[in-house]
Amino acid sequence: MLERKTIDHEKAVLIGIINREQDEEKVTEYLDELEFLTYTAGGEVIKRYVQRIDVPNPKTFIGSGKMAEVETFVKEHEVGSVIFDDELTPVQQRNIEKQLRCKILDRTGLILDIFAQRAQTSYARTQVELAQYEYLLPRLTGLWTHLERQRGGIGMRGPGETEIETDRRIVRDRIALLKKKLTKIDRQMETQRGNRGSLVRVALVGYTNVGKSTLMNVISKSNVFAENKLFATLDTTVRKVVIGNLPFLLSDTVGFIRKLPTQLVESFKGTLDEVREADLLLHVVDISHPNFEEHIDSVNQVLSEIGCAEKATIMVFNKIDLYKHEVIAEDDLTTEKTARHMTLDEWENTWMKRMGGNALFISALNKENLDEFKQRVYRAVREIHVTRFPYNNFLYPENLDAY
Repeated sequence: MLERKTIDHEKAVLIGIINREQDEEKVTEYLDELEFLTYTAGGEVIKRYVQRIDVPNPKTFIGSGKMAEVETFVKEHEVGSVIFDDELTPVQQRNIEKQLRCKILDRTGLILDIFAQRAQTSYARTQVELAQYEYLLPRLTGLWTHLERQRGGIGMRGPGETEIETDRRIVRDRIALLKKKLTKIDRQMETQRGNRGSLVRVALVGYTNVGKSTLMNVISKSNVFAENKLFATLDTTVRKVVIGNLPFLLSDTVGFIRKLPTQLVESFKGTLDEVREADLLLHVVDISHPNFEEHIDSVNQVLSEIGCAEKATIMVFNKIDLYKHEVIAEDDLTTEKTARHMTLDEWENTWMKRMGGNALFISALNKENLDEFKQRVYRAVREIHVTRFPYNNFLYPENLDAY
């Protein structure tokens, strides 16, 4: 008989800094995202600390006064993890751990932890393990001293190899082994993609938690895991979809995020091959998020890093059912109108109008405007298909209404 377990969330404290590059409003938004990441990893945020500092302290990232304040709070409330919004250097991480005597994570370490939890297939686990080892290598410290020096026997009384050097060698060997394994899997995946024939390939891309998997389930009538958490999807899923009588392949890829760790972009190059080899990208955006334009920029940055910035793209603005704009009272003459006060109709008449019909507004969950979405995708896929197979264009009418 299965026992019912109650999961205790680990107490966590978040720390961010205000500087020339990020003002108070932006830091608050970054920490909101970091709190969602912490929740996804199984933590519970009980306190946030923000310090205004132009240049991070090279020893402890934040100032000594703020660090003493954090130390007191950690001891009083038995906090398990302290998480920093920016990447810490190995020296900073060691110094902070020594002072606070609890787990210290930065944004990169937290994302790696979530990826390790979410990885299901052997391919995803290998990619995450490689990223973790590359992140760990410069952070290795001699946490134990029982083999301080490995001594040789008679005639070999040199200093030997320190334990930290042994650890580094083991990690480097493991990294080399994982890279070989990934190269082999990449070749297998390439063969699989080659066996799919000449079907048009469409890839869903976008920020994490924008509803890509939900949209995938609605269009392909499949059952891809979807959840209101960051990085619910880690393994690429490919499904055959038919709109009208036109078949194509649709792939659901890993979501992107701001300050995406370099190790992850490198390790997940293989997964992103699905995006590279796609004929059409559906860039899904959560329009209900107040900073969705920044999310678009973050995704475009990663797409240009992997050489996909020039691909044919349709922007799909999802979650219109959750969109709420702020209203300015009629007698309010001081409040300036900003992006947060714009209605969906007003958004449609901004830069989105210049996309020539390549901006769609839908709700995948409530299935709103899905007919319009299918019409637009059908036309785009048909255009690619007819170019590839000009002799059978009569099989697919120009408009879905013909069905």
